[in-house]
Amino acid sequence: MPNAKKKSGYTKRDLRAVSDTPELTRADFAKARPFSEVFPDLSAAIRKGRGPNKAPTKTLVSLRLSPEVVEHFKSTGPGWQSRIDETLRKAVKRKAS
Repeated sequence: MPNAKKKSGYTKRDLRAVSDTPELTRADFAKARPFSEVFPDLSAAIRKGRGPNKAPTKTLVSLRLSPEVVEHFKSTGPGWQSRIDETLRKAVKRKAS
């Protein structure tokens, strides 16, 4: 199969060909209502997010770390925050013993 250049995006001509929606007027915008008012159940479901943990095992905190520390742990790949937690737990155990 020959190398064909991949077309990126749609042209204005493509969009005109499929667009049967008229341009909105000021009157249309004046009649518009918020999404949450039109679809309250859907809006609530979207805003719900992740929700609380069944059995929280960790505490959410805001922590400032030096750029070198963050860089080091991020360079080790996904899960870097958990590795920071593990390192701190080990330090706490060493200090306690």
